[in-house]
Amino acid sequence: RSLSAVVMAAGRGKRLKSSTPKVLHDVCGRPVLWHILSAVAGVRPNRIIVVVSHGKDHVEESVGEWGLSFPITFVDQRRPLGTGHAVAAAERAVGRTDDVLVVPGDNPLITTAMLRDVLRLHRRRRPAATMQSTTLPDATGYGRVIREGDRFLRIAEEREATPEERAVTEVATSVYAFRREDLYRALPAVGRENSQREYYLPDVLGILAHKGEDVRAVTADYGGALDVNSRAALARAAEAMRRRINEGHMEAGVTIVDPSQTYIDAGVRIGRDAVILPVTFLEGATVIGKGCTIGPSTRIVDTRIGEEAEVQFSVVRGSRIGARASVGPYASLRPKTVLAPGAKAGTFVEIKASRVGKGAKVPHLAYVGDAFVGEGANVGAGTVTCNYDGFEKHQTRIGPGAFIGSDTMLVAPVKVGRNAVTGAGSTITRDVPAGALGVERAEQRTVRGYTERRKKKARGARGRKASGGGKA
Repeated sequence: RSLSAVVMAAGRGKRLKSSTPKVLHDVCGRPVLWHILSAVAGVRPNRIIVVVSHGKDHVEESVGEWGLSFPITFVDQRRPLGTGHAVAAAERAVGRTDDVLVVPGDNPLITTAMLRDVLRLHRRRRPAATMQSTTLPDATGYGRVIREGDRFLRIAEEREATPEERAVTEVATSVYAFRREDLYRALPAVGRENSQREYYLPDVLGILAHKGEDVRAVTADYGGALDVNSRAALARAAEAMRRRINEGHMEAGVTIVDPSQTYIDAGVRIGRDAVILPVTFLEGATVIGKGCTIGPSTRIVDTRIGEEAEVQFSVVRGSRIGARASVGPYASLRPKTVLAPGAKAGTFVEIKASRVGKGAKVPHLAYVGDAFVGEGANVGAGTVTCNYDGFEKHQTRIGPGAFIGSDTMLVAPVKVGRNAVTGAGSTITRDVPAGALGVERAEQRTVRGYTERRKKKARGARGRKASGGGKA
C-alpha cells in the first residue's frame, strides 16, 4: 500500500517564549524536526509532507541545510487552526496514496521502530485508523485513551472524564495512520466547539468509531516525555533521549561510568571498550575510537579520536587526535588541530590550527598556533608561538627531534630545524638551523649586598615616620 507522511510542524510554541520556531530547538545536538524526519524516512513513505506556518521560511531554510537524502514537500497552513486543519491543508500534497501517516512536529523521541509498529498493526488489521498511545507518570491535562485490547473506544477529555477514567495514565501521542479516503471523508465533520476554537485531529477517531469503523491503538514507550511545548518539557525530552542514546552505546560495549552525568549527541560514534567518565559532553560529528578513556569533565565537539587515546578535563573542538595520544588535563584544542599517534598536549596547553607530530610533546603551559611540530619534538613550558602580528597570521615550523626550551617566544614566521635547541627564556626571531642552538638573552648582572641595603633603607624610612620627621 502506498503511503504519505504528514508532519505537523506549524506550532508556534508560545510557552517556549522563543524567537526560534518550536521544531528547530535542539535536543541532543539536533533540531526536533530533524529527529522526526529521520524517523519518518525510515518507514520509506512515497512522499513526506511538512505542514508549516509560524517561521516557515526559517524552517524551510534549515531543513534545506541538513542535507537530507529524501525530498520534502512543504505546505503552508497559513493561519493555523489546529491539527485537523493542518492535515486538511495537506490533502492535495498527499495525493491518491492509500494510507496517510500523521506525525507531530514537536516530539523528537519518535523512532522508526515506533512508526513501524503503528503501520504493522494498521496494515495487518486494515482499520480505518490506527492511533499510538503512551503512558505518562502524570497525565494531568491530557485526554485519556480508553480502549479494549487494541480496539480504540474513545478519548476521555479530563474535564469530562469519570474518576476511573482520570486514573488512566495512557494518552495519545498524536501519531496516527489513516486510510486516506476515511480520513478526508471524516475531516469536514470535525467542528470547532472547544476552548481553542480549533479543529482537533483526534476528533476524527471518534467520528470514525461512531460510524462503526474499526479504530485500533498501539502503545509506545517515550520514557515519560511527550512533547517540547515548554522549556521544562524540552529538558524532559532531552533527558529521555540521552538515556536512550547512552543505553544504546552501553549495549554496544561502551562503559559509561555515570549515565546520568554523560551527555552524548545523536550521531556520535564510540568504539568498543571505550570508557566515558562523568560530566563528559560528546557533541556533533564526534567519533571516539576503541579503548579510549574520555573524561571526566571533558567537552569534545566534531572531533575524531583514535584508538586508546586519552582526553581528560579538557575542551576539544574540530580536531583530530591520533591513537594513544594524550590530552589534558585542562587543555584546549581549537579547530584544525591534529595530534599524530602518541603525541601529547598536556596541562594548560592551547593548540590551534597546528599539527603535532608522532610522539611529539607539548607537556604544559604553552600556546601553539598555526604551527607544525615535528615527530619526537619537545616544546617546553611557557613556550608561545607568536603567530599574529596584528594584521596577519604566520606559521612556525619546529623540526623533528627539536627541543624548545622553557619560556621560548617563537616569533613567526620562523623555523627551528631538525634536532635544534632553543635556550630557555629566548625570543627567537630568526631561523635556527638543524642541530644548532638558538639563544637570545641579555647578560645577567649580579648586584651583591642588594638585599641588606634595601632593608637598611626601609628601617630608616620607618624611623623617620615614627619621630615625625621628614619634609613638611
